[in-house]
Amino acid sequence: MTQELKRIVLAHHVKGAPSPDDFRIETAPIPKLEEGEFLVENAYVSLDPGTRSRLSPGASYAPPLQPGDTIDGFGVGEVVQSLNDAYPVGATVTLGSGWATHSISKGKGYVGKLPDLGVPLSTWIGVLGVPGMTAYFGLKRVAQIKPDARVLVTSAAGPVGATAGQLAKHWGASHVVGVAGGADKCAWITSEAGFDQAIDYKSVDLDAALANAFPKGIDVLFDNVGNAMIDRVLPLMRPGGRIIISGQVADYNLPPEDVPGIKNTREFIAKRLRMEGLVVFDDLREFPAAQAEVAGLIRDGALKYREDIVDELDAAPAAFCSLFTGAGFGRKLARLVPG
Repeated sequence: MTQELKRIVLAHHVKGAPSPDDFRIETAPIPKLEEGEFLVENAYVSLDPGTRSRLSPGASYAPPLQPGDTIDGFGVGEVVQSLNDAYPVGATVTLGSGWATHSISKGKGYVGKLPDLGVPLSTWIGVLGVPGMTAYFGLKRVAQIKPDARVLVTSAAGPVGATAGQLAKHWGASHVVGVAGGADKCAWITSEAGFDQAIDYKSVDLDAALANAFPKGIDVLFDNVGNAMIDRVLPLMRPGGRIIISGQVADYNLPPEDVPGIKNTREFIAKRLRMEGLVVFDDLREFPAAQAEVAGLIRDGALKYREDIVDELDAAPAAFCSLFTGAGFGRKLARLVPG
């Protein structure tokens, strides 16, 4: 095992779309463990679009990172040193690692040993991790999805959206439509992920396409895009409809004064609509049962996922920035250990 830790930190606060120059690579000796700690060698770390909200000053659902802080991300790897009996050497764990080759933990916060569910290691920070659990609990707890629901999913080729659409179908939704950008993404969510229909927002009149896709209206909007998308969908919502605010990828790079507002608020009154955001860590105690259910769907071939993996930690900043240009699709990960 190398005795050096490599991490990527915030070089300075970000304005507008992030670029690789906003990040800096640092190396240092791995600190000596204190009692109760264990050291994880990360095999994969995640590159999450929601991290963008922490790269600029100002309030978000999590405090902003400061220059010099390690960039947010989730990791999965192996315990290689331990002074904690609950996490022995050789255990496989997932945790909030940040963009780093190694992580030191005391076993508190978002960390846990992984059961053998017969799925690839990388899925524990993808479809079985925060993205997949966001889809699961967004639909089950927040939307309280019912059989025969008509469901619209935005950013539907991303890991959250693709999982949400497939779970909606699995739980009995009658019509699931995904909005994505590009013919390849739209083809995948219908041919592989099983959506009933895909709308390529880059090539159609989006308002007309949405109205055509939902002549009887929408019961559930699972939104990963932002306010402008929500506002255009509100007139199509059915009475008692539910809107899940999962992400805001179109708004993350905008200063607060430029974020679009929501104007069609009368729809909430007339149709008794409900809009709710979620932070999936509220559901952390329920993760194991949900992960077992989703893993079973993966093993049965009933739930598909894509990964977009770069090799080496040095490639993480550019891969992260590509999340905001539409390049590639699937769960963005950096692989740190060969094989």
